Amino acid sequence: MGDSGPVITRDVSSSRWWLRWIARRLKSREASALLALQDVASVPRLLESDRDTLRRSWIDGESMQHSGPSDPRYFKAAASLLRSLHRRGVAHNDLAKEPNWLVTPDGDPAIVDFQLAFHSPARSRLFRIMAREDLRHLLKHKRTYCASRLTQRERRILATPAPMSRAWMRTGKPLYLFVTRRLLGWSDREGAGDR
Repeated sequence: MGDSGPVITRDVSSSRWWLRWIARRLKSREASALLALQDVASVPRLLESDRDTLRRSWIDGESMQHSGPSDPRYFKAAASLLRSLHRRGVAHNDLAKEPNWLVTPDGDPAIVDFQLAFHSPARSRLFRIMAREDLRHLLKHKRTYCASRLTQRERRILATPAPMSRAWMRTGKPLYLFVTRRLLGWSDREGAGDR
């Protein structure tokens, strides 16, 4: 528990020795993204980061799959939150997962789990592709919970995933899930309801 509430600590020193470099890399990506987003509401605050440990603030809320947000205002605010991330050169890169989207007690969106985030202050071509995929994943959730409010433009975005995204789903994502969930035992629990 920190001065302003619960704190999430990610300690990679307990990772298996042969996986520690991957754990450190993922922790470093999260720290870089959170540092760039310090002034953005609705994302965790980076409290401390060193070689093996990351401490960040807790965000109270329910995960999207538990709360099932059907209010169009939630998705409008979520799109605005995404624009705030992207303006600061951060693409989340893992927003297809509903547990990474929270619905706060006030009904607002929040985003957690920045291990795969891509921080590119120069907003490179790769960054722009990833940012578009962030939006496409948000629109997939809007299609699930609020489909009647999708615009034609949003439907076109949904219909055209980036080739990189298709390749990631077939190759990189299964490996990432195996390493982080099975080997490292990582899981962000905000919104899980079973604390």
